[in-house]
Amino acid sequence: MEGDFSSMENQETNGVVPLSYQTEKPISLSLEPENSDEINDSPIEQVRLTVPITDDPSLPCLTFRTWLLGIVSCALLAFLNQFFGYRQNALYISSVSAQIVVLPIGMLMAAKLPNKMIRIPATKWSFSMNPGPFNLKEHVLITIFANSGSNSVYAVNVITIVKAFYHRGIHLMAALLLTKTTQMLGYGWAGLFRKFLVDSPYMWWPNNLVQVSLFRALHDVEKRPKGGLTRLQFFLMVLASSFAYYIVPNYLFPSITALSFVCWIWKDSVTAQQIGSGLGGLGVGSFALDWSTVAGFLGSPLATPGFAIANIMVGFCLVLYVLIPIAYWTNSYEAKKFPIFSPHVFDSNGQEYNVSAILNETTFQFNEQGYDDYSKINLSIFFSYGYGLSFATLAATLSHVALFHGRSIWQQTKATFQDKFGDVHTRLMKKNYEPVPQWWFYTLLMVVLALAMLTCEGFGGQLQLPYWGVLLAMGLALLFTLPIGVITATTNQQPGLGVVAELIIGYMYPGKPFANIAFKTYGYISMTQAIMFLNDFKLGQYMKIPPKSMFVVQLVGTLVASSVYFSTAWWLLTSVENICQPSKLPEGSPWTCPGDDVFYSASIIWGVAGPLRMFGRLGLYSKMNYFFLIGLLAPLPVWILSRKFPEHKFISLIHMPIILGGAGAMPPARAVNYICWGCVGLFFNFYVYRRYRGWWARHNYILSAGLDAGVAFMAILCYFTLQVRDINGMRWWGLELDDHCPLASCSTAPGIEVEGCPVF
Repeated sequence: MEGDFSSMENQETNGVVPLSYQTEKPISLSLEPENSDEINDSPIEQVRLTVPITDDPSLPCLTFRTWLLGIVSCALLAFLNQFFGYRQNALYISSVSAQIVVLPIGMLMAAKLPNKMIRIPATKWSFSMNPGPFNLKEHVLITIFANSGSNSVYAVNVITIVKAFYHRGIHLMAALLLTKTTQMLGYGWAGLFRKFLVDSPYMWWPNNLVQVSLFRALHDVEKRPKGGLTRLQFFLMVLASSFAYYIVPNYLFPSITALSFVCWIWKDSVTAQQIGSGLGGLGVGSFALDWSTVAGFLGSPLATPGFAIANIMVGFCLVLYVLIPIAYWTNSYEAKKFPIFSPHVFDSNGQEYNVSAILNETTFQFNEQGYDDYSKINLSIFFSYGYGLSFATLAATLSHVALFHGRSIWQQTKATFQDKFGDVHTRLMKKNYEPVPQWWFYTLLMVVLALAMLTCEGFGGQLQLPYWGVLLAMGLALLFTLPIGVITATTNQQPGLGVVAELIIGYMYPGKPFANIAFKTYGYISMTQAIMFLNDFKLGQYMKIPPKSMFVVQLVGTLVASSVYFSTAWWLLTSVENICQPSKLPEGSPWTCPGDDVFYSASIIWGVAGPLRMFGRLGLYSKMNYFFLIGLLAPLPVWILSRKFPEHKFISLIHMPIILGGAGAMPPARAVNYICWGCVGLFFNFYVYRRYRGWWARHNYILSAGLDAGVAFMAILCYFTLQVRDINGMRWWGLELDDHCPLASCSTAPGIEVEGCPVF
C-alpha cells in the first residue's frame, strides 16, 4: 500500500493533478471492507474516505419506481427553478431536495405496490411495479433525473430577452428546437472525453462526494456511536435546524441576507457606501446570517476543495481590494461617471444606455448612424475589468492544462487505447457492466447537429445565425471541453466559455444580437452540458450504476427537463404583464428577472455594438485584450517553480486560472456572497479538516446537504403558503431585501445627475 501511495505522490509532483490534501498512508476511516478482494487504491484521499468499493450487480435499476419518481422529480424541479428564476430573490432548488423526498416514497411504494408482472400489449416486454425493496441504485438514478431538472436551460435566457427585453416575436417551434438542441449537443463531447474525465482516477469531481455521503447516510445501516449521532440522525438534525431558521432571512427579516454596517454609520457618504456595501460595492465589513447568501451563487463551500477556495479568495481580494479601487479612484475609463459595481451599460453622460437609438427596428440590426449620433457604450469599472479578467481566465485555462496536465493527458491518451489506467472504481465497472457504445453518442450528435442547423437556417432566419455559425460553435465547444473539464473535475470550479464565444461571433458577424446569443448558447452550453453529463457519469461510477442505464436516464431527463423549462418560461412570458420590466411592474411585484438583465446587457455589448466597438480599435476598452496575453503567461512561473522545487507541494496548488477567475461570478454574485462563502469554506476545509479529520470525513458533506435541503424546503413552503397570496409579513425596515446602502450605486464625477444621488 505504501508503495502505491508514494508512486501517486511522485505523479502529483510531476504535475498530474493538483491535490489539496494527500497523505502517505490512509487514515483509519478507509472504506475498504475486510473481506474485499479489491484494494482501495484511489489516489485522492477524499475519495478513499467517502466512496465505498463494494458493488452488488444483481440490484434492479430501471424499475417502475425509477421511471415514475425520476420523471416526476425532474419535471417538478424544472418547473420550480424556472418559476423562481424570474423572481427578484431567485431561488435555486437543487437535486438534493428530491434525493431526500423520494426515499420514503420509494420505500412506501415497495411496501404497498403489488409485485405482479404486467405485460405491455403488443410486445414481449413486461415489468413489475414492485421488484423488491427500494434500493440504492434506483435512488441514484432518480437523483440523476432530478439533476437534469435542477440544471437550468440556458436557451430560455435567449427566448426571454427576445420576448421581454427586445420585445420581438419568435416562432414557437424555433424556440422549442433551440431549447432541445442546445441541451442535447453535449452528449457527443461527453462520449468523446469520458475516458479522460470519468475513467481517470485523478478526475475526482469533488461535488459528487456530497451526493455519495448523503446516499450512504440514507441507506447504510449504521450503529449509533456512544455519545454521538448516526450520519442519518445528524443529517435530519441539520435539515430541521436549517428549515426552521430559514423563515427568518426568507420571510421575517430578509435584510440579514446582507448586513453592511459601514453604510449605517456613514448614511450620507457615497464613498463610504461604495466601500461598505455588500451588494453594490466592495463589501468591506459586510456579512450575512443566511445560508442562501453563502451558497447561492458559488455553490456550497463545504463541497469545494480547500486549495480551490484559497485560490478563489486570493483572486477575489486582489481584484476587489487592489485592482478595482486603484482603477476607480484614478478614474480609469472615466470610472467615476458610473457606479463602481453595475452590470448595466451607460452612455457618456452617466445615464443608462438607450438601446433603441442604435437598433434598426425593421431589420433588427445595428444602426451605425444612430450610434455615431448618440454615444459609445460605457461600462462600470468592475464590469469592464471583469471582461478583461474573463479573457485572462480562458487563456490561462488552456496554458495551465497544457503545462500541468499535458503529460498526463498524453499518457492517458495512450493508455486509453490499451485500457491501462484506472483505480478500484474503474475496475469494478469494467468487470460488472457493459460500457455505452461510442456510436450511441455519435449518432445522437449528428441528429442534433442537423436539427440545430434547421433551427438557425429555418423559420425565416429569426435567430440570424447561419449554418457555418453552428459548425464554428461546435468546434469551440470541442476545443474547450477537455481543459475546462479537467479544471472542473479537480477543483469544483468551472471557468466560463461565454465571453470567448461572444467575442468570436461578434467580430465575424457584427451587429446581429440574436446571432450572437444563439452562437454563445450553442458553443457554451453544449460544453457545459457535456461537463454535466460527465459529472453524472462519475457519480454513476462511484455508486456502481450500469453505464447504459445512466445514459438512458440522462437522455430522457434532458428531454423532460428542457420541455418543462421551456413550457414554464413561455407560459410566464405570455401571461405575466410587463414581466422583466421593473419600472412598469406594480409595486411589490417579484417578476424582475435579475439574471436575464445581465444576459441582456451582454447581448448589447457583444451583439448590437459588437466587440470592434467595445474592445477593438473603435471601442473604449481595447487595452483589455492584453489580458489574453497575461492569462496565457500567468501559469508559466508557477509551473517552473513547481518543477524547480518539487519538495514544496503548495506550489502546485497555486492555480492561476482559478485566481484570475476568482471574482468571475460577479455579477450576479456580490461581495457579501464571496466574503461569507470564503470564510465558511476556509474554516471547514482547512481548520476543521486538519484538526478534526474524523469529524470532517463523517459529517462535512452531510452538513452541506442538510443546509441546502432545509433552505429549499422552507423557501417552497413560504412561497406557496404565504408569498403567493401577497402575505409578506409586517412592514418594517428589516423586510427590505437590501443592505440599505442606496448611495453605493451613485457616481462621484462632477455634474452627473442620477435620480436619488447627490450631484458633485
